[in-house]
Amino acid sequence: MTVDLQPVQLVGPDGKPTAEDRYSRDLPAETLCWLYEMMVLTRELDAEFVNLQRQGELALFTPCRGQEAAQVGAAACLRTTDWLFPQYRELGVYLVRAIPPAHVGAAWRGTWHGGLEFTTKCCAPMSVPVGTQTLHAVGAAMAAQRLGEDSVTVAFCGDGATSEGDVHEALNFAGVFGVPCVFYVQNNQWAISTPVQKQTAAISLAHRAIGYGMPGVRVDGNDVLACYAVMAEAAARARAGGGPTLIEAVTYRQGPHTTADDPTRYRSQQELDHWLALDPIPRFQRYLQGQGLWSQGLREGVVDRSARQRAELRDAVVGMPDMDLDELFTAVYADITPDLQAQRRQLRAELAHTD
Repeated sequence: MTVDLQPVQLVGPDGKPTAEDRYSRDLPAETLCWLYEMMVLTRELDAEFVNLQRQGELALFTPCRGQEAAQVGAAACLRTTDWLFPQYRELGVYLVRAIPPAHVGAAWRGTWHGGLEFTTKCCAPMSVPVGTQTLHAVGAAMAAQRLGEDSVTVAFCGDGATSEGDVHEALNFAGVFGVPCVFYVQNNQWAISTPVQKQTAAISLAHRAIGYGMPGVRVDGNDVLACYAVMAEAAARARAGGGPTLIEAVTYRQGPHTTADDPTRYRSQQELDHWLALDPIPRFQRYLQGQGLWSQGLREGVVDRSARQRAELRDAVVGMPDMDLDELFTAVYADITPDLQAQRRQLRAELAHTD
């Protein structure tokens, strides 16, 4: 079992097709244009979420600028019945699954409890604890396996999560039991202020797959067609009973880790400029131009949809009512425990004093 250190790349930084011939680029024209639209929409809504947080409408937000190709490409090739287990930065994945942006905003505002709308789209709620969702993905894959279903689960995580014990356990279980789960690691180079070089001594994160007895693939995470093709291959393998795959999507987080972070304190402008030159959206636009698919109508349609959805998101989030605080205490147990009763009284007293 070997892992190619060179990431799979179907579209070069110049927008031209590469010499890679192991994977197909043969997607319908409407699909190619839709992939571009979804990437732009992800970036535009990402910017609106950041604005809303800066204006005090959201408690926190985790920007995904620069990772649009990695997210949209990976999610776009899956069936709507395949279960997705995201971390906290998968806005592009949510949009591909048609989860309303306002529901994502409600989760970050802290007004919506449980993420039930996510589950109607076969997407687990956002997981802020680092790496725990990978265990959930493997458990769901084991259940599908035993039920004889042909669904696939995808565990999304970052490079920093691969240092967590939970992720090790999830990978080990998946390998031992051969479950239909794809581990999709978005290596955006930084886990908050810790560079990927301090996460592993392996020559790549994908190479760690060898120790778990599964294939490992490195893919250019700024190439939406490569991400689509590599995920499609891993999902088909899992669906056919071939077991799990570890994919490392090599990309870059252009903005901060969260809206509470200042990346200028730990990374250089030179590094940022290098990755800005590899931006996934202009790259794919150049590809569409080379394929004769770029048009003024496509550009205007994407601009109009982005502006409309940004306005709808803002209208939905601004002034959104707070959740009923009683749900913090009544949503778990059929009969509230004495400790929770005491905590509820304490919180009510503190809020009454604040008012």
